[in-house]
Amino acid sequence: EVQLVQSGGGLVQPGGSLRLSCAASGFTFGRYHMNWVRQAPGKGPEWVSAIDSGGGSTYYSDSVKGRLTISRDNAKNTLYLEMNSLKPEDTAVYYCAKAITPSYYAMDYWGKGTLVTVSS
Repeated sequence: EVQLVQSGGGLVQPGGSLRLSCAASGFTFGRYHMNWVRQAPGKGPEWVSAIDSGGGSTYYSDSVKGRLTISRDNAKNTLYLEMNSLKPEDTAVYYCAKAITPSYYAMDYWGKGTLVTVSS
């Protein structure tokens, strides 16, 4: 059974930092591209970032480029999202998602989501 278990998140002040984690099991993690997707209150889902199966290539939406960093540790079967210089508009539920590799943007399994709230 594929599982993506998320941790991290919470309340942070503008300009602050957070780290999200996504622990994967039930599939060969190192063979699949992975994504982070977010959904702000009252809005539709927004793709945030993707990373290839080996971790050598990363991709970001324009809204987060330079502030958020995706990474993975295939030995630990874990995906990360390092979030810096956070803005109120980054407030959202963040989901990790497994890609239907070789596609990046078709996704078949999702974590349950973790809430990030950026507020003073």
